[in-house]
Amino acid sequence: MSRIVWKPGNMVYPVPPVLVTCRYQDQDDVMTAAWTGTICSEPPMCYVSIRKERFSHDLIENSGCFAINLPCRALRRAVDYCGVKSGREENKFETAHLLIEDGTGLDLPILTESPVNIECRVTQILRLGSHDMFIGKVEAVDIDPALLDEQGRFHMEQAGLLAYSHGTYYELGKAIGTFGWTVRKPKKKKPRRNS
Repeated sequence: MSRIVWKPGNMVYPVPPVLVTCRYQDQDDVMTAAWTGTICSEPPMCYVSIRKERFSHDLIENSGCFAINLPCRALRRAVDYCGVKSGREENKFETAHLLIEDGTGLDLPILTESPVNIECRVTQILRLGSHDMFIGKVEAVDIDPALLDEQGRFHMEQAGLLAYSHGTYYELGKAIGTFGWTVRKPKKKKPRRNS
């Protein structure tokens, strides 16, 4: 099979579209970002890459913190809206009808409707070109208690999280495997007792 060669570009899809919230002095902002992810388990660290001209860029650089708010289906309109509008021109929390509360670990807003809020303290800024990568140590994770079962286990699969792929938003769907399923030994069936 022959392949078609395209110009170099970012084709790692799908990615998680997230709502990034930040605060500096008395200014709060929210923006959509898809260049985000996990970079370390211990200590827990995440990143978000933001264009220098974005309003949130300077707020995060000056405050030294940001929150990654994972969006669910109910936030899909806000995800799109906050990615095309600027906080310099309007209060996107109001126009996108987003409810906020103060973070539990850092001085920043988090989204009440988000099933998971990841509060990060900036440890490093990498100047990469069109984007600066803000690397953050996770200081707090706030979750919707509706995602906990009676035993206290967290069920993120029930959150209706979103994915973004090449210009289109999707809701995560059918599970097709779990971590390690390819090497897991099958459970032995218990013998049936005759009555």
